[in-house]
Amino acid sequence: MEEMGSILFRTIIMFLAVLIFFRLTGKKDLGEVSVLDVIVTLMIAELAVVLIDDPELPLYRGLAPIALLIVLQRLFSYIQIKNQTFRDLVDGEPVILIKDGVLQQENLKKQNYTIDDIMLQLRDKNIADIQEVEWAMLEASGTLSIFKKSEQTPLTLPLIMDGSIQRDHLQILSYSEEWLLQKLSEQGITDPSRVFYCSYFNGKFSVQKKKLPS
Repeated sequence: MEEMGSILFRTIIMFLAVLIFFRLTGKKDLGEVSVLDVIVTLMIAELAVVLIDDPELPLYRGLAPIALLIVLQRLFSYIQIKNQTFRDLVDGEPVILIKDGVLQQENLKKQNYTIDDIMLQLRDKNIADIQEVEWAMLEASGTLSIFKKSEQTPLTLPLIMDGSIQRDHLQILSYSEEWLLQKLSEQGITDPSRVFYCSYFNGKFSVQKKKLPS
């Protein structure tokens, strides 16, 4: 009975530890969970199971590495926000799989995507053939965003996020960095790091500046 009580107590403690972790990672859909979050979640789950199954193991032996994982997750998340290169390294970047009804074979190979994978997702969106597709983009989260030709909606991507120029997005959209800097200059902006969000959609240039600290 005493051992059962210990197991139940440890279960409650580990439940709270996992709950704290998910609260710290913020509110996200399952499709938006990053690779970093998945790795930390799996490691915390494994530590939780070990700690619950072994009543002789001191609680601090399991809670200490969990606390460290939570701190590392928060630290890496902060670095991801501030550093575009690190974010692309950890989470990857969007990749075009279909462009103007044509499969991008090199990108399919790089992403280990088969034609069957593409067709399955197209059918899920009631699209019969790739010729109906203007753009199909594999997001960093692993979801496939699809733009149909009939929708007449041009593809758009953020050009600047949190002060960081999205050079891969510029390349996908066939814009140059010089073009972007010129557009910013027309808006009276000479420093892209001062821009929180920037996009170009339907011929309209949208810029949201960072709020200055009060």
